[in-house]
Amino acid sequence: MELENQHQPENEEPQEPQSSDESFAEMLEATFDYAPPRRGEIREATIMQIEDNEIIVDMGAKQDGIVTAQDLERLDPEYRNSLHVGQQVPVYVLNPRDSDGQLVVSINMGLQQYDWNKARELVETDEVVEVTVTGHNRGGVLVRWNMLEGFIPSSHMVTVGAGLQGNERRDTLNQLIGQKLHVKVIEVDQDRRRLIFSEREAQREWRAQQKARLLNELREGDVVKGTVTGLRDFGAFVNLGGADGLIHVSELAWHRVDHPRDVLKVGDEIEVYVLSLDLERNRIALSRKRLLPDPWDDALERYHEGMLVEGTVTNVVDFGAFIALDDGLEGLLHLSEMGDGTLKEPYSYVKKGDRLQLRISRLEPEQRRVGFTQRWGIDTSEETEAGAEADEAKAEERPESDEAEGGAPQAALPEDDQPEDTAEATAEAAEEAAEDDETDGR
Repeated sequence: MELENQHQPENEEPQEPQSSDESFAEMLEATFDYAPPRRGEIREATIMQIEDNEIIVDMGAKQDGIVTAQDLERLDPEYRNSLHVGQQVPVYVLNPRDSDGQLVVSINMGLQQYDWNKARELVETDEVVEVTVTGHNRGGVLVRWNMLEGFIPSSHMVTVGAGLQGNERRDTLNQLIGQKLHVKVIEVDQDRRRLIFSEREAQREWRAQQKARLLNELREGDVVKGTVTGLRDFGAFVNLGGADGLIHVSELAWHRVDHPRDVLKVGDEIEVYVLSLDLERNRIALSRKRLLPDPWDDALERYHEGMLVEGTVTNVVDFGAFIALDDGLEGLLHLSEMGDGTLKEPYSYVKKGDRLQLRISRLEPEQRRVGFTQRWGIDTSEETEAGAEADEAKAEERPESDEAEGGAPQAALPEDDQPEDTAEATAEAAEEAAEDDETDGR
């Protein structure tokens, strides 16, 4: 006994063996914490063994789960071949204890339930996902997303235009089979196995993201290249690489532009000047004329009163016609200066687009005014000249609402639709028009 005590540390007390009562208490507590698998439950499992006709998984239960051959056949071949020992997979409990006492689970239904849960999350997050077209019917397109079958109604399609009918529509839809589309989840009803997607909403989301990216990258005053994607009464939309900016009709050229199609066409590749960026509303205002020479800068060097010139009629009004020279200089040919001066109205004499030869009767670069005449050398009364100046000045007036905040011009709306806040409403209308044009594929 003395020898044994010599090897015992002075301050260390001998350990007592754990009592059977404590061991039993721990085992009992572990038993209460254990929740046996229940039918219909989804659990995470680890693949332990892969056989030709079954897979054995560890679910943290008292017995391993069995994935049957029938369930494996329902899996996508590519996914099935990717399964390996140690991989984590969701499993659905089909039968906690079958006739043979086995715990039967399904990877296929586990994945489906996972996808249903994920789909519900996607409705809230507005995330864009990718689906594969598997077929079509009269109402729209059938698609597959992960383990689930879904549907895109025709009204939510962008790839296939709404105007297609008959054989043309069928052929277009057949060509889509096997292709991938970017969509958003807009409706989930697992009980009815109803999963609805929208390509249109996904495109809107994508455009918003692209525009936000451009707004962060661009700076006011930048010169960038773009493609004309749409022409409206109030301006032209230009794609800058994923998102559109708007050139207001007043920023298309130095001369008066009645409609954007007079100077541009869809598909034109042009350089534009970044006029303003609205980060709050995700809007980009562009200008084309800022990159063109201002014809008024050297007008006195190139023109003089009495000079014979040729121009194009850009607009006809009650008191005359506006004429634009080829370099963009624009002025008024007053009714009293047309023909022999006896015309009562101009519409039967000239029309928009006509090419006329006339002389410069008045040139005032500081006021950005030029007057034209076809009666050079014929005396005209001071009263007639005063009337022409008054009409021209009136025509050149611009309402304050035509200019947006920060100097960015906004589009004019029809008089019947003019709201109190014209600038804001115009921007809203332009944005909606852009979305409509892109959704319809222009």
